[in-house]
Amino acid sequence: MNRIMLCAALTLAGLSAPAPAQEAGDMEQLRRDVEAVRQGQDALRQDLDELRKQLQARLPPPPPPLVQPIDAVVSIDDAPLKGARDAQLTMVEFSDYQCPFCKRHADQSLPQIERDYIATGKVRYVFRDFPLESIHPQALQAAEAAHCAGEQGRYWEMHDRLFANQQALAAERLVEHAAALELDAGSFKQCLESGKYVERIRDDIAEGRKLTVTGTPTLLLGTSAGDSMENVRIMRGAHAYALLKQELDKLLAESKP
Repeated sequence: MNRIMLCAALTLAGLSAPAPAQEAGDMEQLRRDVEAVRQGQDALRQDLDELRKQLQARLPPPPPPLVQPIDAVVSIDDAPLKGARDAQLTMVEFSDYQCPFCKRHADQSLPQIERDYIATGKVRYVFRDFPLESIHPQALQAAEAAHCAGEQGRYWEMHDRLFANQQALAAERLVEHAAALELDAGSFKQCLESGKYVERIRDDIAEGRKLTVTGTPTLLLGTSAGDSMENVRIMRGAHAYALLKQELDKLLAESKP
């Protein structure tokens, strides 16, 4: 219907046609309303983006992978070792006798690893000291006690006893542990009081830090290469035996000649 017909129809109905200025004003108001809605949407989108950034900044970083490769050739030197020296794999543990997580590993996972991998000649297991002295003040001397017992051929027995009696690591209790293992008490006490193994333990700590060890227990898994290990992977913390088995089996398959 053109404008003339519309005006006629409105006249017959007793109504007047909208003026051109009014019609233009309505269109302009509609345009302003649409623009206001668009601006409001843009502002809301910006607010949401800013809120999202703030939430992301507050979220903790994602945890590191369970197993990480590290570029290192790790020497085992004359560190305490269990298993066959020519085993296909090497596991090095940096540990702390006063650490509850180390105890959990020693109590729950290590016996199964020893049964399935160390005793069967697949893995040689190496223990390195990493006492966290700032929070575990008795850990350093406990590590000394293990080495002093090692002078009498009882390193691993003392190792096991220290973890089994983690609440009894004061100096006088260490002497009691030596007596329970039927060690020569005089030689053991002299060794412990001399501090002869402190430097060796601190060397382990320094080596661990070079290998990115920051806490205990930390495990290094790799292929054996004489008195060292290669293709090294690091696992931080105490893990269930099933996870350790999975990684050991994977590494065994990869390094099979």
